[in-house]
Parts: sequence; structure tokens; C-alpha cells
Amino acid sequence: MPEEDKDSETVYDPNSLPSLLPIYYNYIFPYGPYCKWLFYGSKAGSGSLFEKREFSFTLQNDIYVRYQSFASEAEFRKELKKMNPYKIDIGAIYSAPPKHRNRVSGGSFKPLTKELVFDIDMTDYDDVRKCCQGADICRKCWTLMSIAIKILNRALKDDFGFKHLLWVYSGRRGVHCWVCDEKARSLSAHARSSIVEYLSLIQAGNHEKRVTLRDPVHPYIRNCHQVIRSYWDKYAIEDQGFLDEDKDVAKVLKLISDLDVREKVEKQFAGKNSAERWKKLRETCTSTYESDPKRNRKLRYTSHEIMMEFCFPRLDVNVSKGINHLLKSPFCVHPKTGRVCVPIDVSRVDEFDPFTVPTISDLCTQVEKTEITPNEKTETPDTEVQETGDSSNTKKLYRKTSLQDYMKPFDSLLENLQKEAAKQNLILQSDLKGEF
Repeated sequence: MPEEDKDSETVYDPNSLPSLLPIYYNYIFPYGPYCKWLFYGSKAGSGSLFEKREFSFTLQNDIYVRYQSFASEAEFRKELKKMNPYKIDIGAIYSAPPKHRNRVSGGSFKPLTKELVFDIDMTDYDDVRKCCQGADICRKCWTLMSIAIKILNRALKDDFGFKHLLWVYSGRRGVHCWVCDEKARSLSAHARSSIVEYLSLIQAGNHEKRVTLRDPVHPYIRNCHQVIRSYWDKYAIEDQGFLDEDKDVAKVLKLISDLDVREKVEKQFAGKNSAERWKKLRETCTSTYESDPKRNRKLRYTSHEIMMEFCFPRLDVNVSKGINHLLKSPFCVHPKTGRVCVPIDVSRVDEFDPFTVPTISDLCTQVEKTEITPNEKTETPDTEVQETGDSSNTKKLYRKTSLQDYMKPFDSLLENLQKEAAKQNLILQSDLKGEF
């Protein structure tokens, strides 16, 4: 693994996970905010959104359990403490509680709504990153995740009008996005596919050239290019040295459509470094285009296309378009790295460092070292938990660990969702009064 993986306070040993998970689920997992999120303002009990939500658990020895559902936060807490899952996945809200699906006749048990979600995995960039491959990541290639977050966050908010976005670190090599607006949760599979298609540019398959831009360039693509350009010199030239080696040069030259210009650029590369080669490529393509714009129109956006090829977000389409597709839950622990799937503050995305995200070992050690009153150390009986999704009686020991440093975007999401619900309630009451 990369050297950066040693930044945790304590060394994580995957073999210790079975002994650490009971501590995590008893004292650290943020049940209150978590359940408040998934209740979406509905009340605990029969018919709540939470009760009809599917969860799946991956247990020790890769035992996979689907169609789990819970009537209340208390029930959810009790089951997590009992099962100590290695992984939690969140699925759709169904027409009936998933655990009672066998009681539903015919085909009436079906997924109704779910957040619009996106999954971006670093392994999908293996053909364009030189520093790492596979599951390995480092700070140099993590820049690709920062670029993806900035591009998609702006587009989802400005181009589609969504307001309530939650970005989460996957615990190892990627990021997830949960779009929590009510209109997003109600989207059909076709609408979800259309949104993913709008946001995608990299063509699937083994094409030598997967990005082709033509006039008029869509404003979304122009905005994407602006983001990528702001990172390009540091990421591609300095950190990756994307034109340093012959095999890198051959890959980039294939992205130049005009064979004569390609040959000319290749000759200009002799004896130069990545920065000088990139400058020559841009100058040659631009000057050739400007000499005869009509004849050489394919060269107009060559440098843009190359930047997009290397840095544009690569989305897992199937994750986003399927309403019944499950996605790893925030705040669960990645069993390989031990790191918690923490929320990411988009306003400080460039400061986010996956190698300083706390591991379960860190958090359990912090709890052990924290001065906690006997009352706090005692578990709250499930019968005392307020079953409204806000868990005001739940002990918040996670606030006394480094997990608290990552709670701001999640707390902000809950506050904004609550304000939106209150606003919609006022509108509804106003409409009702107007009827009489």
C-alpha cells in the first residue's frame, strides 16, 4: 500500500475488526443523525419511510443478508449491536417493509423511491493514472476525486436544481454522492439514466479516443473544462508526468486526429519534459487550426479533449439508474482499511485527505482514553429512545472522537432537509386554508 496509508493514529489490523465492531456499534455509530436522515421527517411506526427502507448486511466470512428493515431507530440500533455487520448497504424504499415481503401478494412488493446516487471508483481511472493501480491510491491521484466532486456537485445543483447533496468517502478508493431532494428520490429509472447520460462524457469500451468535442460546446462541458484546467498543471504535468515516458507519449499522440500534426508534434517532443511537451502540443494544434479553421476544425479542441480524457468523472451508470440498487452506507467501516465512510465537506474538498480519515482502531482508542461519566458509558435502554428519528436521548459519544470533525456536512444536510420540510408544510397548510 502507499506510504500515505500510515497516517492513522493507530495501526489498523483487519484481524482485530471482530473485537472492534461491538465497541463501534455500541458507543460510536451516530444513530441519531443517521436515522433522522432516513426518516425524512416521517414518524416512527407503521408506514414510515424508514420502516420500508431496505438495508443489507455483510457479516463476518462474507455472509450476505438482504431485505433487512426496521420499524424504529431502537430496533435498528438493537440489530446492529447484535449483528455487528462488516458492511451496511442502503437500498430503496419499498411498497411494504422488506422483511415482510413474503406476506405481500403477487407483484405488489416493489421499490418506490430512493436517493439518486453516484459511485466514483478510482480503479476506473487505471488507464490514465501512473502513480497507483487497482485498489491502491495516493494523494497524487486523489485529485481525480476532488475534480469529480467539484464537477458533479455544481452540475447537480446548478443544472438540475437539486439542493440536498451528501458526499461520502467510500473508505478506500472512491466517493459516493447521495442526492436527497424529494424530487430526486421520486425519479424513475429512465429519468435517472437520462441524468447520468447528461453528466457522462467518457465513452465506454476500449477506444483510443473517447472524447470528441464539436461546436457548439455545451455549457456543462465548458464548466467541466474550467474545473479540470485549474488542476491540470499540478496534477497531470507535475504529479503524474503524463508525457514523461514513451508509452505515455504514444497514448496522448493517438488523441490527435490529424496524422500530419501528430507526426509534427512527436518530432517536437524530442529532448523535452512533460511541461514543455504539453506546451508544444497545444501551440501546434492551435496554430494549425487557426491557419485554416474550416479545414482543421477537428484540432480546435484537441487540448480540451486530452484533459477531459484524463480527468473527466467516470460514473458507474448501473449504480445510478437502478432504483433497487444498493450502495454502501455512510458511517460503516471498510474492512480492508478500517476507515470510516465519512461525509466530505464540499466547500473544503481540496483539504480532504483520505489518509487522515479515522480508522475504527483510532475511534475505539479515543473512546477508551476519553473521560466519560458512568452514565454516558451505560447504554441507553432501547425503550427510552425517542422513536421519532432524532434520538435526543441517545448518547453521543461519537462527538467526543475525531468522527465529530466530519459531521458538519451531515449536520448541515439534516438542518436543510428539516427547513425544506417545514417550508413545504407551511405551503400545504396555506393551501388547505385557502380551500375553505
